[in-house]
Amino acid sequence: MLIHIEDIKVHYGGAEIIKGISLDIGEGEIVTLIGSNGAGKTTVLRTISGLKGSSSGDILYDGKSITQMSPQDIVRAGISLVPEGRGLFQYMSVSENLNIGAYVRNDKKAIIDDLEILYDSFPVLKSRSKQKAGTLSGGEQQMLAIACALMARPELLLLDEPSTGLSPLMVNEIGKIIKEVHQKGTTVLLVEQNARLALGLSMRGYVMETGLIALEGNSIALQNSEHVKKAYLGE
Repeated sequence: MLIHIEDIKVHYGGAEIIKGISLDIGEGEIVTLIGSNGAGKTTVLRTISGLKGSSSGDILYDGKSITQMSPQDIVRAGISLVPEGRGLFQYMSVSENLNIGAYVRNDKKAIIDDLEILYDSFPVLKSRSKQKAGTLSGGEQQMLAIACALMARPELLLLDEPSTGLSPLMVNEIGKIIKEVHQKGTTVLLVEQNARLALGLSMRGYVMETGLIALEGNSIALQNSEHVKKAYLGE
């Protein structure tokens, strides 16, 4: 397994937000974590990326524990997070944001090469490379956030609610981008409230409810689950 999470618990103050969950992500997979607001999905991503410490349990990446590593070292190890809200520097240009995405790297020539590759994949970003990130549309900002994370050359990409606030057309576009990123060899853990989108993109999924894993299975089986249909697909 690329990532193995073993019985992690996470507290905010005195409240236990993650109540002991275990999950696996295999190399080359798209795995989704769905659930309602407040279920703890974002906390799982923040814990994997080192932004939030766990109270107990362990997270193994390539067989090695990362629970005591700094967020910067976790990025260097090969895990990048695209946070909810995108996490861009709004008053900096598109190109400046992309270069910041490569902050853990020293290979200047390769960074320049990767920038051109990403501009080929995201031509709208190339045409707006001097434009401030905050002036982009919501969909363009999401593209930029994904591109910034890819500048670190991650093996595992963590995506937190990438469809939030986007039009249906742009949601479809972001779905295509996630597929393309995966096809180029990046493993993806996708957190989404849009369960239809998430289960349509992923191979396997976990349903999280009040800090616990309530269901897990392949995505087709979850789409056919009566509980998932009623609670998350509106059927």
